[in-house]
Parts: sequence; structure tokens; C-alpha cells
Amino acid sequence: MGVTSIGLGGGCHWCTEAVFVALRGVCRVDQGFIRATTPDEGWSEAVVAHFNADAIPLEALIEVHLRTHASTSNHKMRGKYRSAVYVRSDAQRKQAEAVLDGLQSGFDVPLVTRVLDFEGFKPSEVRFQDYHRKNRGGPFCTRYIDPKLDLLRKEYRELLTEGVSATP
Repeated sequence: MGVTSIGLGGGCHWCTEAVFVALRGVCRVDQGFIRATTPDEGWSEAVVAHFNADAIPLEALIEVHLRTHASTSNHKMRGKYRSAVYVRSDAQRKQAEAVLDGLQSGFDVPLVTRVLDFEGFKPSEVRFQDYHRKNRGGPFCTRYIDPKLDLLRKEYRELLTEGVSATP
């Protein structure tokens, strides 16, 4: 199948970037802002995950995404932090919708995460890219990113790259 990409948004893109960089089969993560088609054309914090579908299935990426942000909360910051899977084709849309439908039973309340068409991407400023690696141990990382990585170590160890799977 080879390398493909998908957009994922839901929380702070610094956090989302750190989560997907930690997964095996993810070749690159572009942090920034994604917009979809109308009525979701406003820019929202997100990442583009480039991944080898033979090494990590889309279902695993979406499940990790749902478990590492408030995917069941329709909070007031959803404009800035749209909970979405941004797809690039009809086939990817059908697959993402089926994955979300299948994972819904693992949540006590309905998911707010939507499947949207990927319309555009603009990267974050360079100083914010690769935020966790550059700021490890800092207050933001300790409070928001590290708990997400701890969850991955506990629940998704088999999906992690070798350097992340070890307890810090």
C-alpha cells in the first residue's frame, strides 16, 4: 500500500504532533492548521500524518487520535480545535467513517469527531514545530503532552517506536 497521509485535529497541535511522532509506521508529521470545505473552511489546529499503511493501519491511527483528545466533548474551543479526520479521497472517507462507526461502541457517549474533506494546510511557525522534542520537561509538555504519551505506553505499547515505548 505504501505511504499515504491523513489530517487529524482535535486538540493542541503541539500535543497531536507528539502523539503521532511516537507511532511506528508514521514517517513524518506536519504540524499546523487545516481547513476543510464549507462550512468548515476556517483554519483549525491539526497535523498531517504521513504513514505507511502496511506498518500501521488507519484504524489504529484513528483510535489513538480519539483516545488522546476530547473526542466526545463539544466544548467552546471547537473552532480552534476541530475534532476531525481530514480525508483526501472518497475511499479514505469511506474507510474513516467505517472506523469511527466501529470505534463508537468503545465510548460511553457519542463521538463529536467528524470526517471532513482536506482542503488546505499551512504549517506552524518553525519555532513551534517539533515542540515536545525541543521543550521536553517544560511545564506545557509535563502537563499536557506527557500524560498522552504515558497513555500510549500503557494502552498502545505495540504501536510505539522503540525510543518512546520505554518508560521515561
